Amino acid sequence: MIAIRRERTDDWKAVEELTRRAFYNIYVPGCVEHYLVHIMRGHEDFIPELDFVAELDGRVIGSIMYTKAVLTDGAGVQKDVLTFGPVCIEPEYQRRGYGKLLMEHSFEQARSLGYDVIVIFGSPSNYVGRGFVSCKKHHVSLENGKYPAAMLVKELVSGALGGKRWFYRDSPVMAVSEEEARRYDDTLEPMKKSWQPSQEEFYIMSHSFVE
Repeated sequence: MIAIRRERTDDWKAVEELTRRAFYNIYVPGCVEHYLVHIMRGHEDFIPELDFVAELDGRVIGSIMYTKAVLTDGAGVQKDVLTFGPVCIEPEYQRRGYGKLLMEHSFEQARSLGYDVIVIFGSPSNYVGRGFVSCKKHHVSLENGKYPAAMLVKELVSGALGGKRWFYRDSPVMAVSEEEARRYDDTLEPMKKSWQPSQEEFYIMSHSFVE
């Protein structure tokens, strides 16, 4: 049976190890996502009420974590929104619908806390089925006015963005130092870093913009 619950402190090590296994060599040789998990929990923008794990037969096989982010309109008015990541499922349990259950549960909890918009960076193929659309469709850009192809927006409440132009800024905790992440990774059980095609796909997507 699958159960979704809040993360506990005794889950921390298992979640970091799960995140490392799920992301290693996917976007770059190695990964930084487990280090982000490691430092995110202590940051002021972290939202413990939206920190969930998926548990299957007593084993943690999935995780999703949220932080606060900000949208600013043309008049300088700010709007608090959410971003999530890393979100992951144990590799051997991927493509079975567990990630969908985890995300949908977190969306309902986010609504109950009064949040109405989520902005993420990710592969559209992974998220359009969960109601995310191109950031440009909601007039949400980076502060430099660009619309990244990988920046996706979901209105938890229809019309929450009101058709206005918005500029996105995520939490400073998301600006992970690759050097610090590498040093942290070096303290863990060795995993082989290697190249695979998904890294080139990530490079292309992360350097693409919608005109």
